[in-house]
Amino acid sequence: MGKTYERIDGRLRTFIEEQPVFFTATAPLDGEGTVNLSPKGLSGSFTVLDEQRVAYLDFAGSNAETVAHLRENGRITLMWCAFQGPPNIVRVHGRGEPVFRDDPRFPELLARFDGVDPSRHGLRAVIVVTAELIRDTCGYGVPFMSYDEDRPLHGQRFAREDDASLSAYFEKKEHVATSIDGLPGLPLPLPVMPPAS
Repeated sequence: MGKTYERIDGRLRTFIEEQPVFFTATAPLDGEGTVNLSPKGLSGSFTVLDEQRVAYLDFAGSNAETVAHLRENGRITLMWCAFQGPPNIVRVHGRGEPVFRDDPRFPELLARFDGVDPSRHGLRAVIVVTAELIRDTCGYGVPFMSYDEDRPLHGQRFAREDDASLSAYFEKKEHVATSIDGLPGLPLPLPVMPPAS
């Protein structure tokens, strides 16, 4: 039987922070629009900000559907599954916001992620999610799977880029500045990365 939580703390927080992968789901307001579901999982790229807010680093990729949907309507669901240990699924339904590199809040948020080198992965934004509904469910149908390690390919690919070449890469991609459904995505040209504080 599922349980509803008022805050992200205690065992719930520990469970979320221990999972090596989570999923994000967003959609445009248009009922004919494209629903987006994305896996996230580079070690150190997720953090619990407080009892109601979490954040993750939005890295370079083939599109920017999540960013576009959040800019339009803010709706997002995050999901974690227990692939080891007792069965469990946790969902955080809430409102998300992409905080871009030129936002005054960006350096302070970025400082909360000390377990990953963002310069190696083409960091685009910090996604901040404020929880509106926090629930768990049994997870009985989730298989046992083992986590070995992060794949090195993303970091190897994007460590070669500086701000200018990364921005040029995004400008060539079909669905980065504009989503599949024509919504504004990542603002380009990409603002330069602020200096480390």
